[in-house]
Amino acid sequence: MAAVAGFATVWSLGLLALTLLDDVPPLRTLDNHPVLEPPEPVPGPIALVAALLLLGGAARLAVDLHRRLGTVRRLRAVGRPRAGLVVADLPAPMAVAVPGRPGHLLVTTGILRLLGPRERRVLFAHERAHLRHRHSALVMVAAAAAAVNPLLAPAREAVGYLVERWADEDAAAEVGDRDLTAQAVARAALGTVPTWPALGIDGGVAVRRVRALAEPAPSPRRGRLAGLVVLAVAFTATMAVATIAFVGLARAWL
Repeated sequence: MAAVAGFATVWSLGLLALTLLDDVPPLRTLDNHPVLEPPEPVPGPIALVAALLLLGGAARLAVDLHRRLGTVRRLRAVGRPRAGLVVADLPAPMAVAVPGRPGHLLVTTGILRLLGPRERRVLFAHERAHLRHRHSALVMVAAAAAAVNPLLAPAREAVGYLVERWADEDAAAEVGDRDLTAQAVARAALGTVPTWPALGIDGGVAVRRVRALAEPAPSPRRGRLAGLVVLAVAFTATMAVATIAFVGLARAWL
């Protein structure tokens, strides 16, 4: 839904900004065309603001993509994977699923020393789940939507949290021990610094994840139903916001 909202933002701002070109001779000839007639002009200030917002969103998107792709290139340059794994001799605790074709896991000796043998099983299961479900793509799409529309920043944060919870549940199912999974997440949180992520730890998010793992495993049917409800609510909210914005702009034009 964040992707839909982001696309709707770009489309709406693009239509508004396009009216700045309504008086350009090549477009002026289309004014009476039954099919290709451009949108009716709107007040210049509104069209200009839309164009500036569109350019700002494009700039933020370019910066975000450059940063993310640069990070992936640096991670892939750390070493050549063997059996889908790279172990870097670094003291800082870090574990990450590096996307690509094929993707691989990158862990440091710091995180391996921090976790016990059973907790390492959780670590590898968690990161393999990220690769298997292509979570990096979901996070990138949500980040792109938030770049073009900063109001979608909460959706970006929610997607980041939910993919970690998804990987937590997959890891708990693979090792067959929710308490052990919660213990691994908590231990990684205590030994991780913000610039070196391990098990997707990010500040207070670890507390929420540990609490969730302390609860019984969610029912697959209940999870699917909850997902459908969330999608329906998000779609309804998106359409409502779009309608309110359209009505407001229409009144401003009139």
